[in-house]
Amino acid sequence: MAGAVGGLISLPAWATGWTPETVRSSRKILSGSQTDMLANMVETIIPTTDTTTAAGPGAKALNVHLFVQKMVTDCYDKPAQENFRKGLDSLDGLAQTAFSKPFAEGDAAQRTALLTQLAQSTDKGRKDFYSLVKNLTIRGYMSSEYVMTNLTHYQFIPGHYYGCVPVKTKTLSQPK
Repeated sequence: MAGAVGGLISLPAWATGWTPETVRSSRKILSGSQTDMLANMVETIIPTTDTTTAAGPGAKALNVHLFVQKMVTDCYDKPAQENFRKGLDSLDGLAQTAFSKPFAEGDAAQRTALLTQLAQSTDKGRKDFYSLVKNLTIRGYMSSEYVMTNLTHYQFIPGHYYGCVPVKTKTLSQPK
């Protein structure tokens, strides 16, 4: 019982969305250029939308790359972290081979084609790298404050309480 009560008391502090300040870590596994590469990769996965029907920030604008880096740093084992670093390093080389310029300088179609190539790769390491980044990008984007408040209209449990509401009662007919 004490554990359950303690968990319920700490739930509000734990469940308040993440912000860029909360995901910064003192322990970094990526260099500055790798962080920039990751930012461009997550932006390619979830780009900024600017159409007449909808407009919204992309994953890079919401600092999802910092979320991905924090998750890999804190929640994944050393082999997964190493595969993550190697995947980011190889991404620029693949871009140089595919369209003769770094990944960040490619246009959206080129970067999307390169990520599709990674997703369909027969190399398990590359496929695992892309899958890891894509899944964490989606998770980070969908749990960001912007999405939770503006798109999904999340209400913290137990939801909104309507205190003084008239209640209409129905009388049930008695069986004869």
